[in-house]
Amino acid sequence: IFNQMKCAGLDYLCLLPEDYRTQQGGKVLVSNEEISQLVNMAPDKFIGFAGVDPFAEDAAEELEKAFAELKLSGLKLHPGKGHFYPTDERMMPLYDICEKYEKPIIFHSGMSWEPDTLTKYCRPEMFEELAAARPKLKICLAHFGWPWCRETAMLMLKYTNVYTDTGALYFDNAKEFYTQMLTRDVPMTWSLRHQVMFGSNNPRFEQIRMAHAIKELGFRESTLDLICGENAIEFLGGIPNRKA
Repeated sequence: IFNQMKCAGLDYLCLLPEDYRTQQGGKVLVSNEEISQLVNMAPDKFIGFAGVDPFAEDAAEELEKAFAELKLSGLKLHPGKGHFYPTDERMMPLYDICEKYEKPIIFHSGMSWEPDTLTKYCRPEMFEELAAARPKLKICLAHFGWPWCRETAMLMLKYTNVYTDTGALYFDNAKEFYTQMLTRDVPMTWSLRHQVMFGSNNPRFEQIRMAHAIKELGFRESTLDLICGENAIEFLGGIPNRKA
């Protein structure tokens, strides 16, 4: 993993768990404690996010523990996998806790190939009410909400607390895909360069190819600096254990 990061020119890697125990017979595939252990093994390389099942009775308690005790850096949720809309009332205590600890949320948005997922919960426009109601809550609509990239761009134009990442499904050619998405479908001249973060969805997609492709699109160096690091630092509110 570290060699892949080096080849891609990446300093940090975010670890994103998912907890849907109420749909998986009570089993958590990767726990917050395990994410914390991995971060502690390489605190200068890993940034850990929490995952909680919104339908679990102890969801709020688990998230409090993840932030207060495990020192995780944010929350990751997949509405399509969990079958909930972002404005579901059961989500409100989790949003309250994120605001209390000033932690961001990464939502899966757009299409998902995972089994038993429903895309209707993940369309970018479904997140507007949340973005409008909680302007202090930073949310990332992951994967640029593909294929609804322009809906994601619309939300970022309207709400400065909405971010996205480049970890989109690139099919066979990362550069060709990014050229279409970031220079034609959603031109970066739309004042979006402060809200787009590099993401690869590794290991599902090849991060080295994606990182190199982003740098070959002809963006200004200042724009690349934002996409490849500065925006993520702003989104996270700083990087824990970052070397001076």
